[in-house]
Amino acid sequence: MPTRTSKQLVSEANAIVETIAPDDAAKLVGNPKVQFVDIREPGEVAKSGLVAGAVHVPRGLLEFQVDPESPTHNAKLASGSRLVLYCGSGARSALAAKSLKEMGVENVAHVPGGFAALKDAGASIAPE
Repeated sequence: MPTRTSKQLVSEANAIVETIAPDDAAKLVGNPKVQFVDIREPGEVAKSGLVAGAVHVPRGLLEFQVDPESPTHNAKLASGSRLVLYCGSGARSALAAKSLKEMGVENVAHVPGGFAALKDAGASIAPE
């Protein structure tokens, strides 16, 4: 039996990572100094698309694609841009942002409310 719940882990992550309100994040779409990262599963992205210009990296691969020493490194995640993570609701992206901070990635944030909140805020959406 776990000693801490997933809800507690998300709460702890939210206490230490930067969050960007969906309305503010939607205004950053297209900014060349910002890289949106969709960490949802492939099936989720296939159903709804993703934020225009976002790179899709499923949550389970994120740390490997950020790591420049990994054979699966994704150069889009090492461009020096601010990384703005989002998922379906904001829980996975909070945990992922915390993990990246622990790896030494300093310019990372996440969007509470996730993809739906970004879409509702008017973020441009593109097909997968």
